[in-house]
Amino acid sequence: MDFFTKINIPAADWQIDYNSKLAFFGSCFADNISTQFASRKFNVLANPFGTVYNPLSAAMQIKAIANGKKFGETDVFQDTRLGVSENGNEIRGPWHCWDAHSSLSAATREECIAKLNETTANAREFLQKADTVFITLGTAFVYFLRENGVAVSNCHRQDPRMFIRKMISVDHAAEALKSIVRDLLKIKCDGIGENRELHIVFTVSPLRHLSDGAHENTLSKATLQLAIEKVTREIVTEPATTISYFPSYEIVMDELRDYRFYDDDMIHLSKTAEGYIFERMAETYCNEKTREDIRKVEKFMKMANHRVVDSQSPASREFAQKIIEQAETLEKEITGLHLNNEK
Repeated sequence: MDFFTKINIPAADWQIDYNSKLAFFGSCFADNISTQFASRKFNVLANPFGTVYNPLSAAMQIKAIANGKKFGETDVFQDTRLGVSENGNEIRGPWHCWDAHSSLSAATREECIAKLNETTANAREFLQKADTVFITLGTAFVYFLRENGVAVSNCHRQDPRMFIRKMISVDHAAEALKSIVRDLLKIKCDGIGENRELHIVFTVSPLRHLSDGAHENTLSKATLQLAIEKVTREIVTEPATTISYFPSYEIVMDELRDYRFYDDDMIHLSKTAEGYIFERMAETYCNEKTREDIRKVEKFMKMANHRVVDSQSPASREFAQKIIEQAETLEKEITGLHLNNEK
């Protein structure tokens, strides 16, 4: 008898290897999976503007990159929540951007704008050379500024009365995803002389947003699934471009339907579950040669991350030399692998 439901995922017609440049946009699940690739030394760009959960915000971030947007004074605002120092003086808050995570906030307006523009330029340069982009959607609920109806990626803990929160329709979500596809293709076309091959993979985060309510979370995830299905069916691309769906949500719901695969909060996934999903992705997008390369890198990284107690001892020096030698050997064996940090 078979007591395990395994999701059938056909191998992709294209491949990821150590020459690939992989970009990830989306929810914290995108952060987690990109970390799985990065820890195995793939070339990865992950959420340059910070974690983003809904389709509209992801589309706005990618459009800013595609258009080479120059952020200015109107794109940032100062935190309205004022504090008081020990000597009684008023403390002004940091500067934020509605489209970006607080990691791009800064103490001054000029510094915040500089961070945003540097991030945009670096992300654009990477995406012009990227061959695979993963878009992970977390929710169909979106926060809109009450004063102008603009969607925000991050509320920055501002007064809740500033926002209207609602679940967008399937068509609204699908239009945002189509915008993402068009803008990613625009970025590739602007990269004169670069590889035109581009694979866009949509996926839905299996992490439940139970604060919305169990039923509302189900409706939200279903909205995202239907929007992705609409886009993959309706958009016709050139042969060098593919648009597809990877069933992360289904893997967790069907294959990992046990709370032992969850973290202590019973919502986020455990490291074991994240590692398993990475394995299913490797089976889908990597050939046997690349999967063997991954195993070699995993073994090397386990050794390279070994804690050294006394770095000046002869044994530690010998160990360090061994790491350098193995790193150089792996770099010769695996085209595209770079272990400069480890060396």
